[in-house]
Amino acid sequence: MEEQRTPVTMHIYCRVEVLVTDLAAVTGHAIADLRAADIDWSAEEDDLETAVEDLRADVVTALAGVVDISRLSDGVPGVEFRGGLCWAEQGPARDPFRAEQR
Repeated sequence: MEEQRTPVTMHIYCRVEVLVTDLAAVTGHAIADLRAADIDWSAEEDDLETAVEDLRADVVTALAGVVDISRLSDGVPGVEFRGGLCWAEQGPARDPFRAEQR
């Protein structure tokens, strides 16, 4: 197979289901990441402790904050992660491509 010389932008769509068995562990991980982040809190609307309390109050937000989709293509030769979108929802799965669920 001949190597392609011009990079091609592609999009990968996926839905991942996880079972959270330890809410405190998820929240603790998210808080540790937040504390380790290089954030200029003077430029933010809230402060570190307010942000920590927000994570403690909402495991969905905490989980979305620690999921690392940039690792999706780790180990795949010739692929460079450029960006993406990740969010978490609680409840039954929904299919945004099916009209009856819109």
